[in-house]
Amino acid sequence: MKIFRHSFFHSFILLLFCLTSYAQYRIEGQIKGLAGGECILANNYITGSLYAKDTATVDANGKLVIEGPKPLPQGIYELILPSRKVRVSFLIGKEQNFSFSLDTLDVLGTIKIKGSPDSELFYEFQQAMKNYEADAKKIQDAKPTDADKKIKAVQDKRKGYYDKFMKDNQDRMVAVFFKAAAEPEVPTAPKLPNGKTDSVWAFNYYKNHFWDNYNFADERLIRTPFLNSKMERYIRDLTVQTEDSIMKSANFMIKKAIDGKQTEMIFTTIMFVTREYENAKIIGTEGVFVQIAEKYILTGILPLSDTSSKKAFRDRVSVLKPLLTGKVIPDLGVQWDRGNFVNIHDLRADYNVVFFYSPSCGHCKESAPKLKAFQDKYKDKGVSVMTIATEGNEEDWRKFIKEYKWEGLVNGYGRSVTRSIEYNKDYDVLSTPTIYVIDKTHKIIARKLGIEDLEPYLTVHKRQKITKTEAKTSK
Repeated sequence: MKIFRHSFFHSFILLLFCLTSYAQYRIEGQIKGLAGGECILANNYITGSLYAKDTATVDANGKLVIEGPKPLPQGIYELILPSRKVRVSFLIGKEQNFSFSLDTLDVLGTIKIKGSPDSELFYEFQQAMKNYEADAKKIQDAKPTDADKKIKAVQDKRKGYYDKFMKDNQDRMVAVFFKAAAEPEVPTAPKLPNGKTDSVWAFNYYKNHFWDNYNFADERLIRTPFLNSKMERYIRDLTVQTEDSIMKSANFMIKKAIDGKQTEMIFTTIMFVTREYENAKIIGTEGVFVQIAEKYILTGILPLSDTSSKKAFRDRVSVLKPLLTGKVIPDLGVQWDRGNFVNIHDLRADYNVVFFYSPSCGHCKESAPKLKAFQDKYKDKGVSVMTIATEGNEEDWRKFIKEYKWEGLVNGYGRSVTRSIEYNKDYDVLSTPTIYVIDKTHKIIARKLGIEDLEPYLTVHKRQKITKTEAKTSK
């Protein structure tokens, strides 16, 4: 009985050792053109960044070995060579014990891989595409009379190769990744009554099918750069930059991630949208951040790992929500340079610029003459300017006004006489200068403009206003 136990125990240990050995990764390389230095193995990530996973030293003969006791999470990895200018891509799937050789002078043309079918197929595909491109270029350079026909034949061969490659390898990771990265093929668009192609139909088809081949449930795609690039294309290029349109696209994309049930996918899609619109580049789209935060983060649909992160979102929403485009700007009464007090809501011009600044701020000093020039140009055209010094003493404030000839502006000193004020929280003044534009009803029509953007914005807004008025009149 004791012998049986002893034998079973050693058999179990041997089995465990074999399983452990099988589970580790080992990559051997022979790199011509290298004689020493450190290489970094980094994995791609859905944010579009690279993260170092392991390192290996190249010996004097150009050999290296990278290995570890646990299997690598499947995905796309980059071997970054010592110069940091050359990267070698690997598709690492279930097979994680493989070797490669290459010449640094021509990675694509010389690389050979053994033991990693997906990486082998990846480079086989890349080399074939390069050959088709070379064939097309030869025709272009030769400029035969039937160049278009010959180039079309090369393109057809290329398409045929691609279709066969995807069909033959449809169950392999390489095909899944190519499919995820690919853009939708748009069928021939219908004709309009005037005989022209319906370009709007083509665009709508393209956008509606943009995510068809991206599998949000495939955990391997987390370690690729495809999601980030596709989100940028979908949100920035294929979506009209108005709050309603952005929210429609964002909700569609985020729902796909939620249905896929991969936490990192969900996290990345939601955070992408919040990063895009917390400090929006397009006027009037900051509300996207508030809506996304309230719908997905503050409700717990996206669970955050620590309470401080959730609090940070809650605090940011509380600051931004009252200051969104279309909201009436919170009133504020401050000391005026004539010894009186003035409120923001005392402003009555068609367009009112509220300029928060600090007398000691370098950017504010650069902006001061430009603000004066803007006021001089537009003061008789329905525009007024109110400046509010958020810090510094009264002497510095008066000195600043005199130095930059602001006497004709409405100049407020930041000691609020109406309520306790924290400019960073109450007006989102995280840096100076911070500029708001409000209409005569004190609704915010633009926020966080640069001083150089004031005049172009005003010109466009006035033109749009006239267009809307004319449209209403013509009905």
